[in-house]
Amino acid sequence: MLNQYPLWKYIMLAVVLVVSTIYALPNIYGEDPALQISHRSHALIEDDRNSIENTLKTALADKAADIKSVDLIEGKLLVRFNNTETQLVAKEKLKTALSKDYLVALNLAPATPEWLRALGAAPMYLGLDLRGGVHFLMEVDMDAAIKRMQETLVSDMRSYMRGEKIRYRGVRKEGDSILIRFNDAAVMETAYTKLRRQFPQLAFTKLEDEMQLQAKLTEQAIRDEKKSALQQNIITLRNRVNELGVAEPVIQQQGDSRIVVQLPGIQDTATAKKILGATATLEFRLTHGALADWMDAEESGRVPVNALLYHERNGDPVLLKRRVIVTGDQINDAAATFDTQQGVPAVSVRLNGIGAKKMGETTRENVGKPMAVVFIENKVETRTVDGKQVKKRITTKEVINVSTIREQFSARFQITGLESQEAHDLALLLRAGSLRAPVEIIEERTIGPSLGHDNIKQGFESVVIGFILVLIFMAVYYKGFGMIANVALTFNLIIMVAVLSILQATLTLPGIAGIVLTVGMAVDANVLIFERIREELRLGNSPQASIHAGYEKAFSTITDANVTTLIAAIVLFSLGTGPIKGFAVTLTIGIITSMFTAIVGTRALVNWLYGNKQIKKLSI
Repeated sequence: MLNQYPLWKYIMLAVVLVVSTIYALPNIYGEDPALQISHRSHALIEDDRNSIENTLKTALADKAADIKSVDLIEGKLLVRFNNTETQLVAKEKLKTALSKDYLVALNLAPATPEWLRALGAAPMYLGLDLRGGVHFLMEVDMDAAIKRMQETLVSDMRSYMRGEKIRYRGVRKEGDSILIRFNDAAVMETAYTKLRRQFPQLAFTKLEDEMQLQAKLTEQAIRDEKKSALQQNIITLRNRVNELGVAEPVIQQQGDSRIVVQLPGIQDTATAKKILGATATLEFRLTHGALADWMDAEESGRVPVNALLYHERNGDPVLLKRRVIVTGDQINDAAATFDTQQGVPAVSVRLNGIGAKKMGETTRENVGKPMAVVFIENKVETRTVDGKQVKKRITTKEVINVSTIREQFSARFQITGLESQEAHDLALLLRAGSLRAPVEIIEERTIGPSLGHDNIKQGFESVVIGFILVLIFMAVYYKGFGMIANVALTFNLIIMVAVLSILQATLTLPGIAGIVLTVGMAVDANVLIFERIREELRLGNSPQASIHAGYEKAFSTITDANVTTLIAAIVLFSLGTGPIKGFAVTLTIGIITSMFTAIVGTRALVNWLYGNKQIKKLSI
């Protein structure tokens, strides 16, 4: 029997259409202004929700009626408002009312009805070009990461050999090598054996004529350090973004040394750049010698072997011991505060277990001696050399505080010597963690919310215009069969939106271009089928036989055309970045859904209308 589908195929199509409609619906409801509230160390519970809701209602007073809902979702509180004015007021009120342990971020929450949310339906995520915000592409300085690792190894080797009572003349870094000098060949042999076992990331070579050991990082150690530096920087940047209070940020690796950071809703590019790119951290060191020694080192330029010459902010010299007591990456928490006794801004610091142990031991053994706090900051300056722009990384190290240790302390203390804003920024950076290696912003884009709104409007209009023009063309040129193709095209658009929503894909302007292209391409298969049916009719075949032959004979041509386009889309996705991937995703989904609706969908409608009937003429 020609042109008949079994019942199960009709049921399958009906199910696909219903499910697609349900999961595409959330995209028509828009978004609510909202606040996303989370805790730094734990997931919020119902008691937190009640407490924060009461605090919010009290703080807003006459605007409390504008609170639309308060939901606890996966340990975070989502507060929806009726307007953006109340949202902004609520954020300022909560930042003041809640402790520093809470993070309050502006958000736009989908206004999807509860029954759709219960089914797991959610709208597509909009990219920065549609929503507005800031995009950064950051390059990690891998050379600096390797250099830092080598410096750490030099310090560790000195400590290890002192602990093992191995007498050495000196340890220094020279190029990509670490050189260890000895006075005795037997001692060098002992050091060679023990150091190889203790530091497997180094390859050791004996330079017996020079009584030295040469150590170089192995290729595996270099690869591991670069990978570790990239991952640590991603974690640190994510922490810093959380401190900035940005909802739904995108922070991801790109290639071997780059990081993409996208901050929806952020318009203050200068602040974002300052916080994300900053590599400010601290070091705590004991001083070396007395004031007279410091002045002598400054005037003569001769610095003792076991000391380093630093300067305070007013330019006064300070000699510090080479051994670092605690570094910024051993700080668990930091908060900007005010020292009431001295009447100056301060940063309250809490160390982790390792840092607290080191600080406790050092301060116990050095009561009455001075200890310095060193502020370290990396900056990138652009200079013009021979008419070319050259970027140079400059590391600034200055002593911000020298204080006498009055008694033993370990985990908690505070430091002074900073201005108010500096104290605030430093506390933020210390809380978020220090960058493993410096980063440089090599690409920056800012999209305003009004531009994003215009992009959405223009993108939507382009889809609608393209869709209507295709509908008109098909209806005029192919008459009744053209209307069947139009139904399938509408079905195709619904399935595309549903799939993008289910996958929670990020829709960008190139993605909209992919949808527009798919709308035009979706009827290609129908054109091939309909032209084949016309050809069969011209050859004198019956309408039923022509329909059957049209679908059967056009299938291989349709498959070949779409598979070649699909391969191109997959290559674009694999090799492309950012916007190109967005275009490739929508194109790929569009190709698959258009084949389904053109071959299966239109065939079902044609079979339902014409199957098993005596037909003299087709409207084609």
